[in-house]
Amino acid sequence: MSAGPLVFELIVVFCVAVFLLHHYGRITKQHPAVTVATLVAWYFSMIIVFILPLDVSSTFYRECLQSSRVIENVTDSSDVIADNDSNKIIYVANTCEKPWSYVKKDTLPAMWHIVYWTSQFLTWLVLPFMQSYVCAGDFSTLGKMKRAVIENAVYYGSYLFIFGCLLIYVAAAPDLSLDLKQLKVILITASNTWGLFLLVLLLGYGLVEVPRGLWHAADNAISMAQTYFKLSKLSTEKQEALEDLEDVLEEVKKVSSIVRYNHPVRKYVSEIILKCPEDLRSQMSQGMDDYEDYENSGRSRNEVPSENSLVKLHRKLIRAVHTKKRTAVQWRILMERGLHLENIAKNEISIDRYWREEFPTTEPRNAVSKFMCTPGTKWWWYCKIQPLARRILAVCLILLSIMVVWSECTFFNEKPVLSLFAIFINLAKKNYDYYYIELASCLTISYLCVCAYYTVFRLKVFNFYYIAGHHQTDETSLLFVGISLCRLTAPLCLNFLGMIHLDTHITADTGVETAYTQIMGHLDVISFISDGFNIYFPILVCVLCVGTYFNIGQRCLSVLGFQRFVGGNDDLTSDLIEEGRQLVNREKRKMKLKFKSLERSERSRAYGHDTDMNTRQWHGKQKKNVQNSSNTRDDASAIGRNNKRKNDKLELLNDVEPIDYSSTSNSRVRASPPMSESRWGSSSQPNYVANQPPKNIFDDV
Repeated sequence: MSAGPLVFELIVVFCVAVFLLHHYGRITKQHPAVTVATLVAWYFSMIIVFILPLDVSSTFYRECLQSSRVIENVTDSSDVIADNDSNKIIYVANTCEKPWSYVKKDTLPAMWHIVYWTSQFLTWLVLPFMQSYVCAGDFSTLGKMKRAVIENAVYYGSYLFIFGCLLIYVAAAPDLSLDLKQLKVILITASNTWGLFLLVLLLGYGLVEVPRGLWHAADNAISMAQTYFKLSKLSTEKQEALEDLEDVLEEVKKVSSIVRYNHPVRKYVSEIILKCPEDLRSQMSQGMDDYEDYENSGRSRNEVPSENSLVKLHRKLIRAVHTKKRTAVQWRILMERGLHLENIAKNEISIDRYWREEFPTTEPRNAVSKFMCTPGTKWWWYCKIQPLARRILAVCLILLSIMVVWSECTFFNEKPVLSLFAIFINLAKKNYDYYYIELASCLTISYLCVCAYYTVFRLKVFNFYYIAGHHQTDETSLLFVGISLCRLTAPLCLNFLGMIHLDTHITADTGVETAYTQIMGHLDVISFISDGFNIYFPILVCVLCVGTYFNIGQRCLSVLGFQRFVGGNDDLTSDLIEEGRQLVNREKRKMKLKFKSLERSERSRAYGHDTDMNTRQWHGKQKKNVQNSSNTRDDASAIGRNNKRKNDKLELLNDVEPIDYSSTSNSRVRASPPMSESRWGSSSQPNYVANQPPKNIFDDV
């Protein structure tokens, strides 16, 4: 009976919006105005998940009060709150209970005013201007604002043209009067028309792809094939991003060598160099090798780039650097997923049901993770529980998608009521089960938002708008998502209210309206479209769902040359899958070499003390051997002096022997044991060369 539940829900939605913005964007590095505008747009687009169920329960409560109204003079009744004045309205108090989350009467209309008009103001005026502002490569704030105004002139001009056509249509219609109130209705109707068609396109894809993606995620073989396919495509995209960046850097290097330190545009070149990768900035010329004035130099003025060309180069560099970083991060994340899926495939055939990591992780683990994430627990989770849970959830979402499609096709039918959600809500309304009403409404609108917003976050418009997680979405794409979500807010609310038959313009009911329809209007479209809207709207939803189920759009893109994963049956898809598998195998070989190197370094650190002791002992033995060898040489020299005559005779005898034969050396070589190598690469036997007689001059021939 207080505003506590509403405040709690608003805080939860705000935390979810901040988390998503942090996941996709870089809050600490992007412009603060972009962060605030995007956060407000996303927050107001998600807040309808909790505000709309409160509006529904409050509407049913007001409807109960209206149906319990008694206009008669009642004097004796214990079930009625009486009044001395017989003309006043009195209510049956025992039958109408307030919802548990009931708020004051003026709270919800005020919130809808803020949410609706803020969303419209952002999506049609603020966000497009900011999108052009952050895309501009100008070097000053005034220059960026000027360029944003010029680029949005065409954008706003097209809408002014459409608005002018609508004004002419209204002025020419004899049954319509053009005043301020009617103009407001025309604007809301035009916005609803565009939003409803956009919602149909997004729901037609999301209602099929969300449960199917979850079902495929439970099949490890399909997940591996999709990951291999994405890796192959991303490898090409990564290489193209690197080549584009190299081309832009080469152009920057050329411009930096042309523009000297005393040229007026040198400050712009220096700012461009600051946007280059840090390891390449030192290679750029600073323009300090020529100290002559540029007016007196022989260089032609045509070679020096203009400010407009530097603006274009600045814009190209910013996009190239971001694309290079994004593809590198996506490559790392996708490669980790591929390695993890292959690890799951190997552990699935494990007989002992014991999880084994192919590459041990180096991340520190706390006591809780060590206790919970045991090898047995991990095997059961990844190989049994997680796939089963995904399949169960996928089946539930499939049933929910079927219910949504059926309700979308039948909510225009009043008698009998065929919309499943309208039937369920009406059953709960009879028992005044407000908790169930809010829960069912919250789950339904949440699923509609998930399906519609899922498609928005999957959009890739020629890689200019690219939504990627792990902080890899640029400011332009974040603003694009904000524009799309704001345009979907009002159509989602109206579509849900129509599905549960709370839009009086659909059911032709004169009962109590919701606070949203009182303020923002109904599910109305432009009159020349509304004539057959209840016919082609359900048909369009069904056609899009069927086309998405059979991957008609993906197959058409594949025929046009855009590579898409359509099941792996065609040759091109099979080749890309095989290429992705080879990329994963190559990465595994690199990781194996890396881990072997780490093991060797850890082993050397672990046995470093023993190694030092062995080295010192070896040096001591070598020193002792050298001393013994010197003593042996001294004794040998003394004996040699005493037997000088004998040695002379031996030399005379050696002179008559063949050149390639020496009896002394040959006998000594035969007598010596085989040489063995130590772990340091030197011989472990004593050196006998000093004791041998000198070789003849031609022994080496």
